[in-house]
Amino acid sequence: MAQLKERGHPEQPPALASDGKGEYREAILATWGQVPAPSGRRGGVPKLPQPQPGWQYLQVVKKRSGGRMVRVKTKVVYGDPATVPEQIGAHTAYVERTQLTSRQMNGRLVRKTLSFSKQVGLLAASCAWEDAVYNLVRPHASLRVEAPNGRRRWEQRTPMMAAGLTDHPWTLRELLTTLVVHAPLNTV
Repeated sequence: MAQLKERGHPEQPPALASDGKGEYREAILATWGQVPAPSGRRGGVPKLPQPQPGWQYLQVVKKRSGGRMVRVKTKVVYGDPATVPEQIGAHTAYVERTQLTSRQMNGRLVRKTLSFSKQVGLLAASCAWEDAVYNLVRPHASLRVEAPNGRRRWEQRTPMMAAGLTDHPWTLRELLTTLVVHAPLNTV
């Protein structure tokens, strides 16, 4: 959640849908929640971060029996129960697809394998590499656009190209030899 906050969601969390597992609720509160100002009453103000208006978070809990899914239950954690499922979608297909892609690209995320990460630093480095390759090197069919010239029909794009941060798919050589200069985000 801290990475989401740093990478473009400084004020509030993005609309999220997750499964019923994990500590998403607590992580969202710890990252974006605000502690209310004291009201003057003794003991009447909670000292824990509180959710803010405009948050949208939905849990999709899947019940399985004998390896088969028997029921899907949605639970709106933050936001209006009538509108959040329509806006987010009452499924976890995007999250599951992202996790599958990550496991396929990064062997350290795969369970029950020799490459499974046991050290946090090596896992972080492996995930950073996977993020860089995914966003800068690997074109995605869902992001392609019609080519402006007549030589070919489609122009392949990477997520960074779609965001307007680069004008071409990078090569692995270019990724490995580019010097990255860290600049503060809030330079005025």
